[in-house]
Amino acid sequence: MRQSWDKLANDQTIQKVVSALQKNGMTAKVVTNGAAAKAKVLELIPSGAEVMNMTSVTLDTISVAAEMQTERFRSVRKRLEQMDRTTQSAEMQRLGAAPEWVVGSMHAVTVDGHALVASNSGSQLPAYAYGAQHVIWIVGAQKIVKDTAAGLKRIYEYSLPLESERAKKAYGVPGSAVNKILIINREVKPGRVTVIIVKERLGF
Repeated sequence: MRQSWDKLANDQTIQKVVSALQKNGMTAKVVTNGAAAKAKVLELIPSGAEVMNMTSVTLDTISVAAEMQTERFRSVRKRLEQMDRTTQSAEMQRLGAAPEWVVGSMHAVTVDGHALVASNSGSQLPAYAYGAQHVIWIVGAQKIVKDTAAGLKRIYEYSLPLESERAKKAYGVPGSAVNKILIINREVKPGRVTVIIVKERLGF
């Protein structure tokens, strides 16, 4: 029987994840829904801060992506959209790799507090892994898995097919691919990473 990858974790499991993430150097917060997650993000990021919002169905669904590009913040994405990829490619890579704040999501988080992010191009991974001063991940509680092996299975069996369909419609491409995977077992800089776990289904 194929495993269901969109089942919400129960409260007991969520609390185990919170404890494990904190043990692994990441701040963890739990909210009831997407609106509360958005409010928490706006509470965490000071007005006027430099922010890069990564491409994310989760962020789009709860309107965080749009909020990050308002006058309240200095949007890296808006700057990138105004630049020429042909002549300013190197500068664009640097801007995206090391913003002050980065907001995005992940594809799986394990009960023992490890975060997994898959990518086609890898563009979001440098900021997540090291470059950004502050990282905020918003993750639906259906993305909680037993361990890293289960997280990888979730990426290939569930996230990839859905992302491929999204990419076909959004970009007119044949599909997506899991070309690069970031696994964060522990964050060494205290306070750098905040994981907001949402008790509803969000994203892939």
